[in-house]
Amino acid sequence: MLLVKTYLGASSVHGIGLFAGENIAKGTVIWRFDERVDRRFTQAERDALPEPARSFLRTYSYPEEVGSPIYLLDGDHARFFNHSDQPNTDCVVDTIATRDIVAGEELLCDYNQFHPRHEFA
Repeated sequence: MLLVKTYLGASSVHGIGLFAGENIAKGTVIWRFDERVDRRFTQAERDALPEPARSFLRTYSYPEEVGSPIYLLDGDHARFFNHSDQPNTDCVVDTIATRDIVAGEELLCDYNQFHPRHEFA
């Protein structure tokens, strides 16, 4: 669940991006899994869903950690974090600002921290 103000906008990285709706200080927790909003799926649960739900989850869910058989689906706009090799967040457990982020700046994470085999569209 996102814990800071954000908005969606056109991304220079890829399609739609998630942007800071306020200044975010270094060390601030931006996102944390919250089962009231977010959802965990096993691979079997994902595979058992009908299309287009499987396709949606292939796009928007990701392994809980490298090699995990559990996938997370962000229930809010956090699903629009785009990848960067020089991200402004760290996503090891919670998503935390690695430096001060100014309002209007795109929030970026390194998909390799949790999904190194991710195929970019």
